Amino acid sequence: MPATLLTGFPGFLGSELVPRILAGDPERRVVCLVQSRFAELAAERAREVAERDPSAAGRISLVEGDITEPGLGMGSGRDLTAEVDQVYHLAAVYDLMVRRRLALRVNVTGTSHVLDFCESCPAFERLHYVSTCYVSGRYAGIYTESDLDKGQTFNNHYEETKFLAEVEVQQRMRGGLPATVYRPAIVVGDSTTGATQKYDGPYFVIRWVLRQPLVAAVPVVGDPTAVRVNLVPRDFVIDAISHLGGLPESRGRVYQLADPEPLTVDEILDAVAEATGRRIVRVPLLKGAAKFALDWVPGVERLLQIPSASVDYFVHPTHYTSENTQAALAGTGIRVPPLTSYLDRLVRFARLHPEIGAEAMV
Repeated sequence: MPATLLTGFPGFLGSELVPRILAGDPERRVVCLVQSRFAELAAERAREVAERDPSAAGRISLVEGDITEPGLGMGSGRDLTAEVDQVYHLAAVYDLMVRRRLALRVNVTGTSHVLDFCESCPAFERLHYVSTCYVSGRYAGIYTESDLDKGQTFNNHYEETKFLAEVEVQQRMRGGLPATVYRPAIVVGDSTTGATQKYDGPYFVIRWVLRQPLVAAVPVVGDPTAVRVNLVPRDFVIDAISHLGGLPESRGRVYQLADPEPLTVDEILDAVAEATGRRIVRVPLLKGAAKFALDWVPGVERLLQIPSASVDYFVHPTHYTSENTQAALAGTGIRVPPLTSYLDRLVRFARLHPEIGAEAMV
């Protein structure tokens, strides 16, 4: 039975991708590389998959390991190279405030180890690598699927290290490694259920508004009528990867899983106001002043629960095109739903689940 190795389980995207891989090939099994600290949660998620789809029973294996270690930390007694012909690499530190040393170790060194593993598999067919649109850094202008190094600077170490990791992936691709790169924009919860695993991105604003009375004050930097924020729901990302990954012609290609018509900051605030039942009063601030207050004025970050690194995305200068993605998905019915069509579900989920935090799985 052919095997797919997946990193990033039981994470937000990985947990939903596993059943899709199994459903796409009834003769395939999935081996999830899991850090020991998440072994119990991973076992629970695997049981949930099998309960929803009995055909998945016995086809999910959990192997403890760590991408930051040579050989993926599986130990000399476990060699999967003869079994694995596909790899989905999703594991990464998704934290805008991450320290550079940790980000380099997980996002760059970890990806290098995964690439080494792929090249050691004798029957290897393809790597599916999940990058991010924000390898663009602060590039001002249109960023296409064929772009990578544009001499850009970066807002944070997450962006920088995801860029460095994709540089190595594309170098190996030019050297002959069969691979497909997927670059999601900012991923939010499921557009049907609203479910998410952690609150970040627009959730910082949603939760701040929900903690206020009927009139809510929201700090705004830059020109909210000009800056667009690219948001995509989890189900679109999973649907797109599942479809694109099954196309022979997708080998060697890069797909930006982005909204072709993202809303402006101002339009998002209007939509949040409607979804939360609040009237939002915009409080203009300079970006530097807003970040300084969050980082250094006692009590401000604790009150707003908004990390200063997120402020940069309210003045983000990059526009993402997705011609490869749109062409490959044409006629499938897979498309980015308008944010206004599902924002109420994200808000409802946030109301019902205050226990969820913003911490990354590391």
